[in-house]
Amino acid sequence: MMCAVNAAAQERRVENRPYTDMRPFHFGVLVGTHMQDIELTNVGTQMITTEDGTREALVTCDQDRWDMGFNVGVLGEFRLGTYFAMRVAPAMYFGTKHFSFYNHRENLENGRPIEQLQEMKMAYVSCAFDIIYSAQRFNNHRPYMMLGLNPMINLSNKDDDYLKMKRYDVYLEAGIGCDLYLPFFKLRPELKFAYGLTNCLDTDHGNHLKDKNMLQYTNSVNKGRSKMIVLTFYFE
Repeated sequence: MMCAVNAAAQERRVENRPYTDMRPFHFGVLVGTHMQDIELTNVGTQMITTEDGTREALVTCDQDRWDMGFNVGVLGEFRLGTYFAMRVAPAMYFGTKHFSFYNHRENLENGRPIEQLQEMKMAYVSCAFDIIYSAQRFNNHRPYMMLGLNPMINLSNKDDDYLKMKRYDVYLEAGIGCDLYLPFFKLRPELKFAYGLTNCLDTDHGNHLKDKNMLQYTNSVNKGRSKMIVLTFYFE
């Protein structure tokens, strides 16, 4: 019985769009969703100088959840051979980052540290450069792996926030997907992980703050590496 099931699963079927992967170049569009996070490095105890003098401060900061967002864009793909392709995918990413600051030198009546929150709206323009290695097509599906770099430009900085992101960042991306050949187009669901290669925090931001009481929060971290988990649907 099991042999009969396996044989049926391996049967050849009529292929949709049998010549679509032989094109040297083609366009498409993409839509997707993603989750953002950032790894922050806290500096610990610091000396803060304000109009009232110099004092010791201890503030910790964390993005304590993965924040959801969405992304849209277009793509162009070059065929490099039977199994390899290069994809260029300009896109825009929209999302939010939530930061929690805990002031351990100023406590509430219940003994808990004073907490400050910052919600940062994010909008990025990106252009991913990916190399795709695909398995041999069988019937109407073809799994693949991808690896690439994705430079991004931040469009949403504010000068009066506790933390400020740099304008430019570069992500290393790796993921898996599968080509699904439908009668009128090819659908490609893809799941990838993206990790920022640079310190995304503007470490000079504290020198331009008008309210020096914000310094203990701004200077509480000195490094941040962004991370994203991205689920994208390509229509080609």
